[in-house]
Amino acid sequence: MLNTAVIVIGGESLPLEALDEIPDRRWVLAADSGLDHAAAIGLDVDFLVGDMDSVDSQRLQEHRGPVDLHPIDKDATDFELALDHAIERPNIERIVVLGGRGGRIDHFLANAAVIASERYARCEIEWIAGAARIVVVRHHAQLHGVPGQTVSLLPTGGDVTGISTSGLRWELDGDDLRFGSTRGVSNGFARPVATVRITSGCLLAVVPEPDDGGSLA
Repeated sequence: MLNTAVIVIGGESLPLEALDEIPDRRWVLAADSGLDHAAAIGLDVDFLVGDMDSVDSQRLQEHRGPVDLHPIDKDATDFELALDHAIERPNIERIVVLGGRGGRIDHFLANAAVIASERYARCEIEWIAGAARIVVVRHHAQLHGVPGQTVSLLPTGGDVTGISTSGLRWELDGDDLRFGSTRGVSNGFARPVATVRITSGCLLAVVPEPDDGGSLA
């Protein structure tokens, strides 16, 4: 069953390795110039959405799939519009976001906030931006990294309670993290696979780009 939606967004170009992050069976959406980035790595786009203010005009003309065109003056970003389409599609259980590295800081922060919205709570969401990734944790999640690599647990939208982890340098055992606190910043992988479980709330598990030349698993 096709249960994964892949959303390609703007920012810096995607590395070819991004294709290794997604299953063979997927429904691919591009948000505006995400169409250019998808084409650059040979990823076919099934659905295009946005105001088309930054996509290459020739590539836009060549796109043969459905297009949801919006005015530039609108109340949501192209990425949020793409998320809305993904969550409305039957059987989608997982959303993988590719791109978004570089560009405007307000866009990056808005994108990080919107993936934690309760509207998308029924889907697992992972955002891969260059060599960094963000995993939305609502109940439990597996995180992949290299022992010694940094991972931060950031509460979003309110306090997060009952956090238990395994495979991290500093383990949590039923602990709470307060929204607006930096307590969860700069933990690290003790093993290549770590798990995070929570009782209530929403965490962003952030694995930043390695600063030692390492790579993400």
